[in-house]
Amino acid sequence: MKYITVIGAGTMGNGIAHVFAQSGFNVQLFDISEDALQRAVATIGKNMDRQIAKELLSEADKAAALDRLQTGTDLGTAVAAADLVVEAATENTAIKFQLFKDLDELAPANCILASNTSSISITKIAAQTSRPDKVIGMHFMNPVPVMKLVEIINGYSTSKETTDAVVKMSAALCKVPVSCNDYPGFVANRILMPMINEAIIALHEGVAGVEEIDTIMKLGMAHPMGPLQLADFIGLDVCLSILNVLYDGLGNTKYAPCPLLVNMVTAGKKGVKSGEGFYDYSEGVKNAKVSQQFI
Repeated sequence: MKYITVIGAGTMGNGIAHVFAQSGFNVQLFDISEDALQRAVATIGKNMDRQIAKELLSEADKAAALDRLQTGTDLGTAVAAADLVVEAATENTAIKFQLFKDLDELAPANCILASNTSSISITKIAAQTSRPDKVIGMHFMNPVPVMKLVEIINGYSTSKETTDAVVKMSAALCKVPVSCNDYPGFVANRILMPMINEAIIALHEGVAGVEEIDTIMKLGMAHPMGPLQLADFIGLDVCLSILNVLYDGLGNTKYAPCPLLVNMVTAGKKGVKSGEGFYDYSEGVKNAKVSQQFI
């Protein structure tokens, strides 16, 4: 596989495009917004500059990678020659379903269709297509250029040939592919999100404040980032969406989102991307918040 199309120029999409282009693949980055594409290319360039500063990449490598990266707002053109499409659009079931219907019509018959979804059923996504054997989950971790894991999710009809090809592709990106099966939350988020939710519940019940909860988990459990800061980093709306998928899919009340999380998302407090979550990011850096409003 030589030709890769990445759908969505947001945080995950630009990171995925970055690693493919850096690894020698020809990449088409698609988004409906030209402005989003321009921001994505600028972000990729800045992130490559950080790699250069750390002597992980040369200026020549950066130039070659950016030469392999093309952008566009026409989906048919973007996928016309694709061997692999990696969808990294908004974590919204209706949007993803429609995208995969469109991709099934527009992409070559032998093209593998992968989703970077963090929780939506690969089997349900594959059911929108006439090629469910060629649909698979390819869940990268954020930030994509740094994190080694790719969680490979096999849908009910995903073929062994498709899985083997995507595992090989992931290894070519210097990532560590780990396979699992298609159940709500897969592995990463089925374990991570209940922990984040429990941290929010502890805050909501007044067990401790924001910084106290995060510090205990960082120093006591050797987590590089506390669960509340991590939730801000992921996006509180994304956390809520994943918890709802777990709750709806497994029918167990232990996955029910904390009312505090629901209220914060409803109020537009989504974490880093909105400038405010459990911490204040309005000045461009993480600042402690007065936690009384959470109790």
